[in-house]
Amino acid sequence: MKCPFCGGIESRVIDTREVGDGIRRRRACQQCQQRYTTYEAVVKVTLQIVKRDGRREDFDRQKLFEGIWKACTKRPIASDAVEEMVDDIENRLYSLGQAEVESKVIGEMVMERLQKLDPVAYVRFASVYRSFADLATLKREVDGMIQRGEDKDQAT
Repeated sequence: MKCPFCGGIESRVIDTREVGDGIRRRRACQQCQQRYTTYEAVVKVTLQIVKRDGRREDFDRQKLFEGIWKACTKRPIASDAVEEMVDDIENRLYSLGQAEVESKVIGEMVMERLQKLDPVAYVRFASVYRSFADLATLKREVDGMIQRGEDKDQAT
């Protein structure tokens, strides 16, 4: 670490604290005795998303948030809940330990979480994600959701 005052390369760490996703360190230069602060951050590996048509693009957290948020439009869902869902999905994707993830994996993760959060938002997202060919296919999906809900109610 080079001292910003004298350019010396020897420094001593005085204090270390975690801040957000990184570490803040107070240092003292061994040559000029000046103190300065450095910040260290964990650099995540670039995650590539493999699209249905085979194209690859970098994972974009904002794009994921916006897609989920569109499905939740005019629903009683707090933006914090969507933010937590995006955090959860992002953490899960990085924990897979793969450099490339198929977009359908992300879509399934979103649908699984939306189904628990809000059934209407789930149907909205699924109708775009699964590209329902006609109303009959959409109706089968909704009927399946209703049936699963009734089965869950009877089990309790």
